[in-house]
Amino acid sequence: MAIGRLASGALVSALLLSGCALLGGGSSKPLDTYELTAPAATSAGRRSGSQILVAEPTALKALDSENIVIKPSAGIIQYLSGAQWADRLPRIVQARLAETFQRSGRIGVGRPGEGLAIDYQLIIDVRAFEVRLDGGDRADVKLYVRILNDRNGVVRSARLFETSAAVGGGGNNAFVSALDAAFGSAATQIVEWTLTQI
Repeated sequence: MAIGRLASGALVSALLLSGCALLGGGSSKPLDTYELTAPAATSAGRRSGSQILVAEPTALKALDSENIVIKPSAGIIQYLSGAQWADRLPRIVQARLAETFQRSGRIGVGRPGEGLAIDYQLIIDVRAFEVRLDGGDRADVKLYVRILNDRNGVVRSARLFETSAAVGGGGNNAFVSALDAAFGSAATQIVEWTLTQI
């Protein structure tokens, strides 16, 4: 009787362990995690005495996440398999754009909560940040930017920045590299334009 109970116990344990394996207990592959880089904006030109705050950008739900957007055709949104951003995309855009301003050395810049006396806010709407696969694989970035006078609430200037970069090769690294290149071009243009407006 004791031997029968031991055998039953061993069988139940074996079934439980095999069940854990079938459920993927720790065997699933982790997602590749990606960041954007801050381009080295030119330091040539006058230095502004103003200080600017880069607010967290707004975006539709499809872009306001860690998912990397792929568009196989117009009107269809998918996410890059096995990959993710290191944080929500708007937070990464905010951090890297602020860093691009800092690297220019031409204006004081900060983010909310840093206690700076602010003259202007940069308000950004992420309208596109995706890899397009519908005829010539490319990364498209569209950022609508407004410069808001923080002292009177008046929009000083506004502009849509649209940049693209070809995807060189296949796989997740190639897709994200193209997105990084398109963002870098947009970030550089935004810094240069902003400094001509304030």
